[in-house]
Parts: sequence; C-alpha cells; structure tokens
Amino acid sequence: MHLRRLREAQELTLEELAERSGMSFRGVVYIEHGHRNPSLTTLLNLARGLQIPPSVLLRVFDDVQPEGAGSVTS
Repeated sequence: MHLRRLREAQELTLEELAERSGMSFRGVVYIEHGHRNPSLTTLLNLARGLQIPPSVLLRVFDDVQPEGAGSVTS
C-alpha cells in the first residue's frame, strides 16, 4: 500500500510507473499488492521512477519493530 500511496500522490498510473522504473506492468502490480517482495535493485528502480530517494520507500518499515523487541531491561 505504501508504494501505491506514493504513486497515486504523483498521479501516476501503474503503466507510467512501470515505464519510468524500467519494469513490467505486472511486476509493479505484484509488488503493490504484496504478492512479490522487491529486491534492492527493484527498490532503487522504483525510487528512480518515482523520483524520490530510496529511503522514502523504506520509511514504511521505520515504525515496525521485530516481534519481541520491546524495551531492553538490564
């Protein structure tokens, strides 16, 4: 959903993002719908297509903590 929000914020169609990223239409659809996990190279290509820093694509993980990663006590 994060990729979709970023794409829609720029008013890009799936086809436009695919073309700008050098990817297939289906590849972008699979990633947007969570059916495929993108490689680092793919993330870089998507960032280039969206004309954003790659870190913006990864921000979705900033608030996610691994299971059991609560506060550390000594």
